[in-house]
Amino acid sequence: MVAELPDKGRAERIAVGLGPGSFTGVRVALAAARALALAWGSKAVGFPTMGLVAAMARNQAGQTPVGVAMTGGHGEWFVEVFGADGVSMRPLASLRPEQAIDTVREEVIAGSQAEALVAARGFGKALPILPDARELALLGEDALLGSLDPIYGRDPDARLPGVA
Repeated sequence: MVAELPDKGRAERIAVGLGPGSFTGVRVALAAARALALAWGSKAVGFPTMGLVAAMARNQAGQTPVGVAMTGGHGEWFVEVFGADGVSMRPLASLRPEQAIDTVREEVIAGSQAEALVAARGFGKALPILPDARELALLGEDALLGSLDPIYGRDPDARLPGVA
């Protein structure tokens, strides 16, 4: 499929979502981006998924603060709040839904759990937006990171014996 694209899909720069998301999905995306960048001599950059969802929401709702609520693991939601300028105002957290409802108080809520959060707290505007890398330009160059460190949003479930 990639080989059928113009210039065999080769790109000067590859942008990849850093997460949060499923552990496997994030790791596979990062591995693919690193491999393509190496093979093509391209530069790989990463972007925070929650930031992209917030930028997409601001594009729809106007320059306003946005709470992002996405499905996380173990029944929790990933939540983060962004200002009207797109800067994170409250850092990423993985919370039980009832905690997220008490924590995220912005009028505009975006993400896969936006409708559930707005319905549960009884106010706000829900934008059920999923991350779409085609909208990457909404983030701006300053949001692209040279480091491809994954953003998991929660601590790992597995622990090595004897390691804290």
